[in-house]
Amino acid sequence: MREPFGIFTVRDLRNRSGDLMRGAEEGKLSIITKHGRPVILAVPFDDLLLSFGVHRAVAIRLFAAEQLTLAQAARMADLPVELFLETLGQASVPAVQYDPEELTAEVEISR
Repeated sequence: MREPFGIFTVRDLRNRSGDLMRGAEEGKLSIITKHGRPVILAVPFDDLLLSFGVHRAVAIRLFAAEQLTLAQAARMADLPVELFLETLGQASVPAVQYDPEELTAEVEISR
């Protein structure tokens, strides 16, 4: 599972702004905290955001990072599951992720 968020404190913004920018360029969401509480969600300003909007871009990223189920991500994107599946396809995000052994086992079962 990919780590879905970069975590930064307000103080980190002075010392680690380069890390925040690199994460954004890699498509990573970041949370900025103050006194241990989240205060800002930083969403990369990229094609995904421009194409799908904030709610859907965040839902797609969290689903891809395995932080939300398909149903949860569809709800966050304010779409029925069927339309969210289409949205995943448009964003080139696989709806199902199997590791090679798991895929081989599934293929064997289906024979």
